[in-house]
Amino acid sequence: MTPDLGTGAQDLGGKAKRGGEQLAHAEALGWLARAGLVARGAVYFVIGLLALELAFGEAGGKTTDQQGAMKAIAGQSYGEVLLVLLAIGLAGYSIWRLTRAIVGHGAEQRDEPSDRVAAAASGIVYAALCIVAIGILLGSGSESSSAKAKETTAGILGWSGGPVIVAIAGLILVGVAAYQGYKGISKEFLEDAKTGEMSESVRKAYTALGVFGLVARAVIFALVGYGVIKAAVEYDPKEAVGLDGALHKLTQTTLGPWLLAIVAAGLMGFALYSVADARYRKV
Repeated sequence: MTPDLGTGAQDLGGKAKRGGEQLAHAEALGWLARAGLVARGAVYFVIGLLALELAFGEAGGKTTDQQGAMKAIAGQSYGEVLLVLLAIGLAGYSIWRLTRAIVGHGAEQRDEPSDRVAAAASGIVYAALCIVAIGILLGSGSESSSAKAKETTAGILGWSGGPVIVAIAGLILVGVAAYQGYKGISKEFLEDAKTGEMSESVRKAYTALGVFGLVARAVIFALVGYGVIKAAVEYDPKEAVGLDGALHKLTQTTLGPWLLAIVAAGLMGFALYSVADARYRKV
């Protein structure tokens, strides 16, 4: 008898769907998500702290990216242990975001199609950061985000239609920046939080950190996107920058260190918001 391939495919699809539903409601996934939010906060706090020290002329201050922040953590007492915990948290965050992208909901919240796209992108980015953390633990280094941006942009600019592709990538980053800024200013992020479990003072602090932090991240995304667009227009990959390069550009503005200090403080605010989010986020 010829097997019914259609029925077999339906059974397989049904099993996959049930498996996804079970994973989305798994308590362990919720803990991974919360560990990931703390890990995200730790990385951004170090980036903001180092930039703030640079703004105030402190020794050791510098503009850096996620990789640089993790290297700084690895250089502390018990740094390897901290980096292992960080890698686990980043992996957990990635798994949570990718699960939300695939299944379309968690145990406490359903996602819109746009949310699923953002979750997929976020999951991939944090999986890459987890790999970077593991690489640091194994003693292998890699280029900064700005160096990678310049190298990648140079390669794409050499393609047929490369400048258009680079410009589109820059516009997407500017769009992400605009959404981050809107999400912060409109306080839309409160929809993802269990605000009913917050006291009035906690809600005010959580809201302030979210607004300040998201707007600061929007500034960084906008600067990165602007650099990519400029690289496409001028056909010069040196204009492309990563997070560290975007922070460095702030020091070259009229307000110089003061603007860097404000954005650095905002990134530290985003870090504290992430840690608070680990407690109140709907997962």
